[in-house]
Parts: sequence; C-alpha cells; structure tokens
Amino acid sequence: MNNQYCKVGAVTPITSGNQAISILEFRYNNFLEKAANVSSMDTHLGEFFKRKAQGIKKILEALR
Repeated sequence: MNNQYCKVGAVTPITSGNQAISILEFRYNNFLEKAANVSSMDTHLGEFFKRKAQGIKKILEALR
C-alpha cells in the first residue's frame, strides 16, 4: 500500500473552475433562503446567513 500525503486545510478555490458562477449563484440563493426561513426564529443566525450571502454576492460581481 502506498502512503498518501495531503496538506491539512488545503482547499481548491471555487472561483478557479469553469462552473464557478453557477455554484456561487446556487450558494447565494441558498443562503438568502436560509436567512428568510430562520430570521423569524433566530435573528443572529439570520444575520449570519445574510452576511454570507453578501460576501458571495461581492465575489459574483467581481467575476462578472
């Protein structure tokens, strides 16, 4: 059996692939939907999802 080595915490950026815009749009809409569903129960969690969506929106605008 060969040893396999990987860097802990190493990730491939989403913005480097061909389908980056479609993946980011899906995640953006997903976070907005979660924020709408949760905001009536937990305002802090709703704000968290809104901030995540805003961050993704900035990345999307930079890619377009």
